Amino acid sequence: MADSVPFTDNFSDLSNTQGYQFEFRCERCGNGFRSAFQRDNIETGRSVLRAVGSFFGGTLRDLSNSADQWRYDRATNSPAKDKALAAAVEEITPSFRQCRGCGDWMCETQCWNEEIGQCLRCSPSVAEEISRAQASAQRDQIWEQAREKNWTADLDIDTRAKVTCPGCGLKADGGKFCSSCGTSLALKVTCGGCGNQGNKPGALFCSDCGTKL
Repeated sequence: MADSVPFTDNFSDLSNTQGYQFEFRCERCGNGFRSAFQRDNIETGRSVLRAVGSFFGGTLRDLSNSADQWRYDRATNSPAKDKALAAAVEEITPSFRQCRGCGDWMCETQCWNEEIGQCLRCSPSVAEEISRAQASAQRDQIWEQAREKNWTADLDIDTRAKVTCPGCGLKADGGKFCSSCGTSLALKVTCGGCGNQGNKPGALFCSDCGTKL
């Protein structure tokens, strides 16, 4: 029966033509733990063989051609890669714990609740949960108190606001006069009878001729 190998869904193969290396990731925080690079002595010998073959040709060159098929095997599966992966797992395992609640592999330093024996996702830290609950309640209370406060007491709601000054054309920040050039920001109501433009907003009749506005 083949030996079972953990970390089947949370590691990346970083191996190259010179050797083997793997990166294992925590399934909660995503932090990566990279195994030590394992140099492949067989490939080193084949590199020498190909170099010699390039000078002498013939049998040596033919023997080196098997390297292409060997690289294909490395990219899929091979006994050498299985052995290297097993060694990498043995090296990395002390940094991980497998949660019996969810079955995921978690890093011991950041995502493991040693007191409970489960990951922090299944058994959150009491202190951390209290802190999060307090912060959430504080945020909700801030919004609630902000909604209850009257933020319009000092605003002129009766006068139609202008966002652009009619004098200088710059953005208006509110108020009765432009903060850049001093032009009045009050809307002018033009009388249809006499053409008077000095009527105040909200007036029902023209201040010059009495025409209904």
